[in-house]
This record gives sequence, C-alpha cells and structure tokens, in this order.
Amino acid sequence: MTSRKQTAPAAFDRFVAIDWSGAVGAYDGIAVAECRAGAGGPVLLPPPSGRRWTRTAVAGWLEAQAGDGGRILAGIDCAFSLPFAVAAGYLPPGGGARALWALVDRVAAEAPDFHGAGFARHADYTADFWHRGPRPAGWVEPHRAAELACRRDRLGAPDSPFKQFGPKTVGPGALAGMRVLHHLRTRLDGRLAVWPFEAPAAQPLVMVEIFPRLFWRRSGRTASAKVRDRAELDAALAQLGSGPAAAPDPLTDHATDALVAAAGLRMLAADPAVWSPPGLDPATARTEGWIFGVRG
Repeated sequence: MTSRKQTAPAAFDRFVAIDWSGAVGAYDGIAVAECRAGAGGPVLLPPPSGRRWTRTAVAGWLEAQAGDGGRILAGIDCAFSLPFAVAAGYLPPGGGARALWALVDRVAAEAPDFHGAGFARHADYTADFWHRGPRPAGWVEPHRAAELACRRDRLGAPDSPFKQFGPKTVGPGALAGMRVLHHLRTRLDGRLAVWPFEAPAAQPLVMVEIFPRLFWRRSGRTASAKVRDRAELDAALAQLGSGPAAAPDPLTDHATDALVAAAGLRMLAADPAVWSPPGLDPATARTEGWIFGVRG
C-alpha cells in the first residue's frame, strides 16, 4: 500500500485524552485528562457541571476550547468509522467517513446525549451487527485495517465496532463518537481537523482516534489488567516523558487510561512518522481512518 504522507503538524500547546463511553442513561465511563506542552504531568479534568461527564458535555467543552487557549490535539477512545467492506454499502458510491457520520447522526437523531446504538438497531443495518448472545451463525467479525495493524504491532487487540455489547462497549461508543464528530464538524467549520480524514494545518483543534492500551504498551506495561494504583500510573507516565499525574483518589481505570493517553499523545505528536504510518493508504484515510500511534 502507498502511505498518505503527512509531516507532523505545527506544534500543539495542549493534549487532551478522552476515555469514552457508548452507554445509555446515567453512566460514569467518561474521563477527560489534559497535559500541556513540556514535561509536566497530566491533570484529570472535572466535568463542567454535575458529578459526571456526558457525551454532550464533552462535545460542548471541545467546542468551547477550539481557538481559546492554545492549539489542541484531542484524542477520543472510540472508532471513528466502521469497516468499509460493509459500511460502503450504506452510502452513495464514493461516500467516505464523513458521509457515514452524517448518516449515523440522522438515523439516531432522536436519541439524547449523542447515543448512537439506534443506528445498529435500524432495520436497514441491524443484520450487520452482533447485538448480544452467541455469535450469529455465519457472522464474521469485520475489522478495519487499523485494528488489524494494531494487533500486528502487538499494541493491543481492538474489538470490531460491529460488536454492540460486552464490557468495552466498543460498538455503541463508536456510533456515539461518530455523532459527536458530525456535530463538531458542523459547529467548528474551519477550526477543526479530524485526522486522517483531513490533514491538520493551522486549525486550533485536531482530533484523533486513540486506543489507551497502545499507550500503556508504549510505556512498557504488558499486563492487560487495568491500572488503579498511583505508583504504577506515575511509573508509566515517566516512561512517556511525563511528570506525575494530578488526579484525586480513588483512581478509576477510566481516569488512568485518560491520564496515560494524554501523556502519550504529547510524546507521539512531534514524530512525523506517526502522522504517516506505513499502513495508511489514501483510501483508508478517507473511509476507515486510523488509530493514532499504530504503524501497521
């Protein structure tokens, strides 16, 4: 494959990582962490109001930050697209990820808080998804090129976004994330670039797809168990060139994932090779996207 060559974009001032959730109703699965340029430790950010972050609050916060207080690289822990061997069938010929985001948002528009699982239950699309219970007869789990490349790089094993259940809630989280991306593109025209679908230029907000397990692996941690211990967290951060985290006790695995990912984003962002991974060809960049930090 021919890589879509990009140089590292202009320097960022802030690095934001969002541990995501596709859950419905009241949920506690979202955490937001930030670190600044340099080597200072990441900070866990409190929600703007209430006791928990929601997807709506995250979208509003990102919109407010764009162009206000330095250039931001923001990563969300969700798939930014679906495997296009299947998803292309939902779209007009030549339609890419942005057309998919608009379709998901339109189909799931009545669900509050950017919940997106209604798309997977729609009669026109539901047969492609594994909703619950035993694997459907004849169902082969579709994967994006980036997910397969992540496995080859031994940086973790992302689930397919066509899987709509389980502790990771990858599928619902992906569909919710696509709705948020569509919303932000509508609201932040000219101020937002979503990589790799668009090449970052001078936009104040650049968004990328992240997979926190990747940053834990890059910190030298190979165990798959979640981290809730401050000493383990700070040791991992040190391997990523970061000072200790600022976060209240007790630490949750959502918080530690966001904190490590913020430091990992800062470490990787200045490397031009990260923005032009060998496995990312132009067609994939337009349709399926890529996980930031995966080489392939």
